[in-house]
Amino acid sequence: MYECETCTAFFLDPYERDDHMDEYGHWPECEICPRTFRTQRACNQHMDSTGHWAPRYECETCTKSFRSLNAAHQHMDSKGHWAPRWPCETCNNTFYTEEAAEQHMQSLGHYRFYCKTCDRQFQNENNLQMHLNSQIHRGRNVQCPFCKVRYTTASGLSHHLETGACPRAPSLNRESIYRLVRERDPHGVITYKQIGWRNEENSTYSATVQAWNGFGYECYLCHRQFINLPTLNQHLNSPAHKQQVYHCPNGRCAKSFATLAGMFNHLESESCGHMRFENVQKQVGYVLRGDRLISF
Repeated sequence: MYECETCTAFFLDPYERDDHMDEYGHWPECEICPRTFRTQRACNQHMDSTGHWAPRYECETCTKSFRSLNAAHQHMDSKGHWAPRWPCETCNNTFYTEEAAEQHMQSLGHYRFYCKTCDRQFQNENNLQMHLNSQIHRGRNVQCPFCKVRYTTASGLSHHLETGACPRAPSLNRESIYRLVRERDPHGVITYKQIGWRNEENSTYSATVQAWNGFGYECYLCHRQFINLPTLNQHLNSPAHKQQVYHCPNGRCAKSFATLAGMFNHLESESCGHMRFENVQKQVGYVLRGDRLISF
C-alpha cells in the first residue's frame, strides 16, 4: 500500500499515488521556497538544512503541525481530530456538540446557575440566590412578634412593621421603629449618630398638576416621571427620599439606607459578605426586641 504524503488516501500502485499527488498538488512542499519533494522526509531534511520552516499550526489532537491553517483544518477534518469545543459550565468535561454538553449538564445538574431541587436554570448568581432564599426553599420562619404572621425574610418582617401594616401594632412605622432602634444602638452599629432627629412621621407630600412636564408627572427631587398624580404622590411619601438613617454594620461597606428593611435586604443579599443569609434572620429578633443592645 502506498499512502499520499499529504492526505489519507492509499493506493495499490506507486504510480497511482504519484498521479493523485500531481493532480491535487499533494507533493510535500518547502514551507518557504517553491521546491517540492517526493517524500515528506526529504522535504523536512531540506527545511532543516536551510531553515525554511514556516510558523506552525498544530493539530488539536495529535502531535502533527502544518504550515497553513487550511492544511491543519484539512487534516483534522479527515482524521476527526477536532478537539471538543463545548464545555460543561461546572466541571472540566468538554463535548463535541452543544447538544451533548447540554445533555450532560441536564443529567448531572451541572448548570452554573442551577437549582437541582426545582430543576431550574437561572440567568446569573444573584437570581439563583434570590430563588434559594425565597419561600420555596426557606419557608416562613420569621414571625411578627405582634400579629404572629410569618415571613420568609427579616426584610419582609421589617417592611411589614415600618409601613404600619401590622394590625396589632398600628402605631409602629418607619419613624417609631427608628427611634426604638436608635435608643438601643448607642455605639452606632447600624444607625448614624445624629445631633438631632428630624421627625418625619407626620410629614406628607402632595404634588399638583404643575408636576406635569408634558410627558409625565415629574418628581422634583429625582426627576423620575410617573403616569399619574397618585403614583407620584405614593413615590414622594415612600422612603425613596427619606433621610438615610441606617448603615451596613460592615465597616468596610459604605452602603446607607432609609429603612431597616433596606438594610436587612442588603445583608440578605450577602453582597458585602458581612454575614450569611441565615444569620440575618436571627438578627432581626435581636434588633426588634428591647432587652439588649444591638450588635452584629
